Amino acid sequence: MNSIADLRKDYKLAALGKRDLAADPFTQFQKWLDDAIKAEVPEPTAMNLATVGANARPSSRIVLLKGVDEKGFVFFTNYESRKGRELAESQWAALTFHWVELERQVRIEGHVEKVDAKVSDDYFNSRPVKSRIGAIASAQSEKVDSREALEKSFADIEAKYGDNPPRPAHWGGYVIVPEMVEFWQGRRSRLHDRLVFQRQFGGWHIERLAP
Repeated sequence: MNSIADLRKDYKLAALGKRDLAADPFTQFQKWLDDAIKAEVPEPTAMNLATVGANARPSSRIVLLKGVDEKGFVFFTNYESRKGRELAESQWAALTFHWVELERQVRIEGHVEKVDAKVSDDYFNSRPVKSRIGAIASAQSEKVDSREALEKSFADIEAKYGDNPPRPAHWGGYVIVPEMVEFWQGRRSRLHDRLVFQRQFGGWHIERLAP
């Protein structure tokens, strides 16, 4: 069996220069996201969310992007989960998208705000009913005695609310307002293209980083 250290791939699909970039990172991100969707990559909206708690220890997990506009990148979760508690403590986070099939990454760093309650209500009510019930039934990140206990909680909530479960106060959206957005395109010989948007004086400054 070969060592995992011997596993490697040479990237060769595309290049990325400043002339290829849109004037702002949101337009550029939407273009790359559209490319990922058209290429039918698995879970194109999946992103790694990294947070840091009061103990300065980082943690990360995969969540799904549910919106992007000129303000930032939106996702939804349980505010009382570990990530919710850490976001309340630090109010900063980082995201990474990795579209393997396109040999692309996008890295985002910024501060975090809760979205308006109506935005959370509208999204919650758009979800499948069983997903809404699950959001109420699960005390995310807390210890649970057994799978049976979790399923009983689900059944109890389903019996209580039927097809119209309300959004719980502890569940809603966040928007990550970026200070930095990096677009990474894989290149041959590990000389990858890295173009970074940095927020400066109310606008965006673009620079290239060494791979």
